Amino acid sequence: MSSAEPVKLSEEEQAIYQWQMWVPGFGEQGQQALRNTTVLISRVGGLGSVVAYELAAAGIGRMVLAHEGSIKYSDLNRQLLMTYDGVGVTERVRSAEQRLKQLNPRLEIISYAENANVNNISKLMEGVDIVIDCAPLFQERFAMNQEAVKRGIPLVECAMYSMEAQITTIIPGKTPCLSCIYPVEPPQWRREFPVLGATSGTVGCLGAMEAIKLATGIGKPLTNTLLTMDLASMEFNRWQLQRKSNCDVCSTKE
Repeated sequence: MSSAEPVKLSEEEQAIYQWQMWVPGFGEQGQQALRNTTVLISRVGGLGSVVAYELAAAGIGRMVLAHEGSIKYSDLNRQLLMTYDGVGVTERVRSAEQRLKQLNPRLEIISYAENANVNNISKLMEGVDIVIDCAPLFQERFAMNQEAVKRGIPLVECAMYSMEAQITTIIPGKTPCLSCIYPVEPPQWRREFPVLGATSGTVGCLGAMEAIKLATGIGKPLTNTLLTMDLASMEFNRWQLQRKSNCDVCSTKE
């Protein structure tokens, strides 16, 4: 998505990404578009770790990672970029950066050992083409939504609970924003909640796919639609969304 002049893929890159460049409509142009794209992934936990790993494998050029704190035992059932040896001693973003670099040494990574908030969100989004929200707390999600709308940056919204998950893609000015869907923080929401790692991984893969579509123009992003899934019953539903004319964040009314 960067306006930088595309650079011809090396022989190594041609070999690594050969199979995905066979995807109809993707080709070398799509691969170059990925290499010229910068994504912000807020939290690299159960959901964000899968998003980051899939995008690193696909050849995204640059990542900004934000996640506070060091690895805990309770991370290990789902946060696939964390390691047992790092429990209590390694920051999550450092572990994520090391694991991602092992997969894709060409990947440029900027890491912040902090969670998104209203005070740092401008810094986190500087130079970013796509934001992928993998944060569990609405304060973080609202901060990212507001800044993304302000800057006109596409935002992929992912969430999960227990064996349920949901995802939508927000294009500022064209689709409902997060505040259209959730005008206020749901009072029942809590920081800790039940979740299976495979639930996080499922919606994480979908989040990575949305980012790839946005970066390359292939396929149709999940705009104006909320995809919900109940993995206990394998039921998937699509819900049409509408912008709210009185939204505090994205409304154009004075």
